[in-house]
Amino acid sequence: MNIAFLGLGHMGLPMARNLAAAGHVVLGFDVAAPAREAARAAGLDVVDDAAGAVADADVVLTMFATGGQVIDAYRGSGVGPGLLEAAPTGILFVDCSTIAVDEARTAHALAKAAGHRSVDAPVSGGVVGAENASLAFMVGGAAADVEAARPLLETMGARVVHCGGPGLGQAAKVCNNMILAASQIVVAEAFVLAERLGLSHQALFDVASHASGQCWALTTNCPVPGPVPTSPANRDFAPGFAGALMDKDLGLAEKAVELTGVDARMGMLARAVYREFVDGGGGTRDFSGIIDSVRAQSDDVRSRPA
Repeated sequence: MNIAFLGLGHMGLPMARNLAAAGHVVLGFDVAAPAREAARAAGLDVVDDAAGAVADADVVLTMFATGGQVIDAYRGSGVGPGLLEAAPTGILFVDCSTIAVDEARTAHALAKAAGHRSVDAPVSGGVVGAENASLAFMVGGAAADVEAARPLLETMGARVVHCGGPGLGQAAKVCNNMILAASQIVVAEAFVLAERLGLSHQALFDVASHASGQCWALTTNCPVPGPVPTSPANRDFAPGFAGALMDKDLGLAEKAVELTGVDARMGMLARAVYREFVDGGGGTRDFSGIIDSVRAQSDDVRSRPA
């Protein structure tokens, strides 16, 4: 296939490279010149404007930071044609960004009105998953469109789940990341508690990873160095999945909670904790670096007078 891949950042570039390695003709674009240069250096064919990237595409994949960027790119900025206008009629648009459910549905509607097909396909697995083609895709859209996208998604990932109609891939993503945020915090709290009780990191890991406390935040993203050598804790919390991205995703969860009226106290507490983490400088660190905030807050509590 001829694939236009727009958004060549930490996630997008390895995803695009995996498609190219599988034999697809991939033409990339990013609004940031350094990202374009990095992609060229990595061996990807890159152009300097979005319209040129999509002009001969069979499929357009986008990996952007916000829903506003997706919608603006689809519509066009007024300076030049949007992606929907510049692309050949009737092609498939696959948005792998993590955006709000209502924004995803707006993007679907715009694509349909322009005579195109579309799916929302946010991912889980972080940069490591993108590099290793082991991402999980949560996909929303018509069944036929999901099946058309599936071979490409399976080239970039290990699991593809059709979650329902337009926007429901994003719904699955926001629910998943609310679970992930809360579990990462409590795993960090458990390790700090173990430290204070004199229990070694390895002993806690050996017990919890094979008991009812087992979870991804422990067995893959363990927040202390040693037990899981590939976790960000062994690289001074280089992301991985940055705190700023978790904060963004929890903002989407907060919006969804407000719209639906769900009593999500634990999820919204996680939202507040990660908001504080980012405000304190944790935005560029892996979100498992929250353990340092737990330690600092624990020291503050212990030093207060009774």
